[in-house]
Amino acid sequence: MDTRRLFSGDFSFKDIHPAKLALAAFLIAYPTFATDFFTYQIGAYSLILGTIALSLVMLAGYGGMVSLAQLTVAGFAGYMMAIFGHNSVEVMGLGWPWWICAPFAIFTAAVFSAFIGAISVRTEGIYTIMITLAIAVAFFYFVRQNYVLFNGFTGYAGIEPPTFLGVYWRDPIPFYYLTLAIAAAFYGAIVYAARAPFGLSLQAIRDNPRRMRALGYDVTLHRITAYFFSGIIAGTAGVLMVWFNGRVSPGSVGVDVAIDILVIAVVGGLRHPIGPFLGAIAFVLLENFAIDLIDRERFNTVIGLAFLLVVLFSPDGLLGIWNRLRERVRFSRNAQRSAERMARDDRQSAGSLE
Repeated sequence: MDTRRLFSGDFSFKDIHPAKLALAAFLIAYPTFATDFFTYQIGAYSLILGTIALSLVMLAGYGGMVSLAQLTVAGFAGYMMAIFGHNSVEVMGLGWPWWICAPFAIFTAAVFSAFIGAISVRTEGIYTIMITLAIAVAFFYFVRQNYVLFNGFTGYAGIEPPTFLGVYWRDPIPFYYLTLAIAAAFYGAIVYAARAPFGLSLQAIRDNPRRMRALGYDVTLHRITAYFFSGIIAGTAGVLMVWFNGRVSPGSVGVDVAIDILVIAVVGGLRHPIGPFLGAIAFVLLENFAIDLIDRERFNTVIGLAFLLVVLFSPDGLLGIWNRLRERVRFSRNAQRSAERMARDDRQSAGSLE
């Protein structure tokens, strides 16, 4: 779909693929037939993790910058909500209203993400991964040892989502629709940005930064700006995450869960914004139901094996498997139509000879 037509008025819903309309209808109707557990613990949690992984897709898929600090940015926003908002721990909790605290937490997380970008964008490949991993590890140990601001190992609890327009947003159905609306908004923003001048220049920088620099583009500024925008996405998901859990602690920003975001993005597929949500659904389902078959301590082994299998057999993730199946079905249909057309032409030519 050409996004320019969407804003020029020359657009109709007929241009949208029926599969996308069916998916949207399913997601909207999902709470009507799902239990509260599947609505909240599976649906909403998958959307939150998918949104965090979406921020990584923006950096890695479109910018070529693999960051392991996206969960750190989300956790930073969660800590800001606890420090400047309300919590049940007698540490900090300045009591700002949620409609001031949430935007402030998202903005500070975006600035923190831009700071990470300013440090890491001058490197490429494995060096970017190692620098962002080092930042994630440093932040984990800092919040774990700092008791003045971050309350150390205990962290913060009692962080409640607001009651707005008479709706308590932690209830399963309202919270699900809140996460769905935010995830859909960021998905649409990424799809639009990928075809906007900034997105196109970011992809060109990913492919050949030296050429873009020779053309007059500020490569470093573009990359830092991408980190800032990805920080907005991750920070918003971090606010949802702290409302979902009701608490934030060093375990929320641990290295193991930070790597899980990379696993989700790669398993789902880095080449399209829908990929991280597919990966998040697969991850959450494994996390909730694989422990019924194996020990909790062996869960990471299962995730690692799934990651290796997907990378070995489909470098584009689950989305790549779907695309290959679709192309195979399309090829078989075209081959069948061609065979039928050739048979019909042969019959017509035979009839004309008679």
